[in-house]
Amino acid sequence: MRSIGEMARDSGLSVSALRFYDRGGVLVPAWVDPASGYRWYGAEQLEEARLLARLRRAAMPLADIRLVLAGWSGADTGLVRGLFQAHLRRLEAGLSDARDEFSTLRAILDSREKPMTSPSTAAVRLSLSAPELAGALDAVRFAVGRDPELPVLGGVLFDIEGGTLDVVATDRYRMAVARTAAAGHAGAPARVVVPIPLVDSMRALLSGEEPVHLSVDGDRVTLESGAGRTAGPCLGHDFPDHRRLVDAPDGRLAPVHTESFREAVRTGPVVQGDTSGPGGTAADLTLLKVTDEGGVTLGDDRWGDQNQVAVNRAYLLDALDAGARERLVLEIGVATAPIAIRRPDDEHTFSLLMPVRLEN
Repeated sequence: MRSIGEMARDSGLSVSALRFYDRGGVLVPAWVDPASGYRWYGAEQLEEARLLARLRRAAMPLADIRLVLAGWSGADTGLVRGLFQAHLRRLEAGLSDARDEFSTLRAILDSREKPMTSPSTAAVRLSLSAPELAGALDAVRFAVGRDPELPVLGGVLFDIEGGTLDVVATDRYRMAVARTAAAGHAGAPARVVVPIPLVDSMRALLSGEEPVHLSVDGDRVTLESGAGRTAGPCLGHDFPDHRRLVDAPDGRLAPVHTESFREAVRTGPVVQGDTSGPGGTAADLTLLKVTDEGGVTLGDDRWGDQNQVAVNRAYLLDALDAGARERLVLEIGVATAPIAIRRPDDEHTFSLLMPVRLEN
């Protein structure tokens, strides 16, 4: 007999998934301890669990999975082969439809495309506090993208408007925004995307307390400080409109003591995610829920409470570190809305983490 933990390890299904399939009558343990409720599986059930894991990865509907499992050990394999073929046809049809839609969308983009222009048409020069700019860059650096297919996300947006500079980074799964005061620019707004090597070079010059000077001239950006000077070309791409991305439904606010909450997340329960990282890689997920008393609980059963929000644990730890405050405020709404990590003393600096959909 295998315990549920051993079954999870050997089959590729998580413990929470095994519980779910037990409750749904799909893969029922051979024996359940009546006193403790602990599940035990027979040796012959391992092959069935591995089959179930493969069917899950192939995105087969649960109704079809039930039939495949019921017919798998039978002498007549016609039903199972027919279900495989029907599912493949559905996948191929869905892929064909998706290709058609993307072909249409590309044509729409082509019709709107204009010749590439310089990211900034007028020279912009402004003065910034070195500590404030350093803090802003530190608050967003963790969210910079690394996908070579999306080079525009491999930089930090410098959004200059009036007397402020907003810096923004996102890799699709998370986004960070920070603001610092700026002096010397009263013209039209300017937006440039600074490549991450140049951002890191700028950050290395921000060790003092004196003001620093940032200039944008055409497609070139320069930072000068008492420690030196660095310059380079901007990325020739349009950064997505981050203002639309932060327009999420309001959630419930939960203040946390950063250090103790971080330790609870680091050592607390997780469930296994299927597509919670770049490229659809698996990752540990933390399940969060705001209590009626305004606290935050960490769950261990993805099916136990539909009001839980799942988030990549490593991304949550990064955001807590970037928050750089003794206390932070988590804003948690419905399971499909981003989670916000905010500073109680700075409304313009925050992180957003995209929720991870918990597959059935």
